[in-house]
Amino acid sequence: MNGFIQWLEGLNEKDTKVRAVLRRSLAFDPGKFAQAYPYVEPFLKGEDNFWRREMLYLVAGLWATHWREGQKGQLVPIGKACASHQVASGSTSTERRFITLLDSDPDQLPHRLRQMVALLKDYNLDFATMLWDTDKKTGLLNWNDDQKRTQNAWARDFYRNLNHETATEYQNEKEISE
Repeated sequence: MNGFIQWLEGLNEKDTKVRAVLRRSLAFDPGKFAQAYPYVEPFLKGEDNFWRREMLYLVAGLWATHWREGQKGQLVPIGKACASHQVASGSTSTERRFITLLDSDPDQLPHRLRQMVALLKDYNLDFATMLWDTDKKTGLLNWNDDQKRTQNAWARDFYRNLNHETATEYQNEKEISE
């Protein structure tokens, strides 16, 4: 699925209006903004999977909103970005928002994910693995899995990184006080 973000990047190189149209599509339910069809439907190649189609439109809009000129460097998974944001901001509301996102049903997911991505505006989010992580078989395409593999994987990523960041801060404070 990594090809989808590459597809969008390629379209963007040819015409930057792609981002404007996809950003505008977030004002509608995923897949309901006709002007975005030329940018997503060719990638779908006529598939009828409703959930997949919605998630591709959602991620395309989020990618366009989050895109920054010259954004390079390490791509950050959403769980790790949320943990880093919480540590950097010192606010526990990030964790509450993240848990609310993980608890989202399919109808709530687009709204809550848009809010989270907006909160993480300073992070170079990995939209390809957000959509589908081929190694873990997780991502938005698998959101409705009965075992909640995606939500569990994102939560593990968040808490591993939150605990690592917190432990590092604690260790640094301890060394300073000694």
